[in-house]
Amino acid sequence: MLGLDVCEFGGQVLDLLWLTVCYGGLIADKNNLPIEEEEDEQNLNYNPPAKKSLQEIEELDKDDDSLVKYKQTLLGPKSLMADVSGPNVTVTRLTLLCDDAPEPIIMDLTGDLSALKEKSFSLQEGAKYKLKIHFKVNKEIVSGLKYRHVTYRKGVRMNKVVCMVGSYGPRAEEQEFLCPAEEAPKGLMSCGLYQIKSCFIDDDKNIYLSWEWNLHIGKDWN
Repeated sequence: MLGLDVCEFGGQVLDLLWLTVCYGGLIADKNNLPIEEEEDEQNLNYNPPAKKSLQEIEELDKDDDSLVKYKQTLLGPKSLMADVSGPNVTVTRLTLLCDDAPEPIIMDLTGDLSALKEKSFSLQEGAKYKLKIHFKVNKEIVSGLKYRHVTYRKGVRMNKVVCMVGSYGPRAEEQEFLCPAEEAPKGLMSCGLYQIKSCFIDDDKNIYLSWEWNLHIGKDWN
């Protein structure tokens, strides 16, 4: 009887190990998803509006002066299109703002993005900072823009940030959005090089830009 109990117990242990391995594999697969394909884990309390073209919106309620003025405030007095030949959204740069930094950290996103993987930007440990996204909407209203990034260190996933930017109409001038404040890692074990995978995406899963960059966390700004 004891032998049978031991065998049953051994079988249960093997089943548990098998489930652990399988579950670990599923988690690893999820963590290794491309940044563009990841699902947002947190509820951003945002429900995208029904999609309408710019022309449809301009034609709605043309006799209502208050609504006309409101639409002009959102879209400008004339719905100027910046560049109808290119993508609907163009991301131009990412700026890291910190009151304690010697100067803003500016990332040009209009050139060779692969070059960003070859350099690193420096940030002091524990510094509080905000990311500012600069972009242009060129043709149609875009719904539910989001900035998303995942941070890795030595190949291990550390954290994920999702910033809801919102919906915007086309403008000839550049637009910008300031993300909520974040705090850099701090402590002796937190200093070092971090790899970040970023993307700019909308509710329809249109990917307007995806890039990788490096951030060095140190005791000072050098």
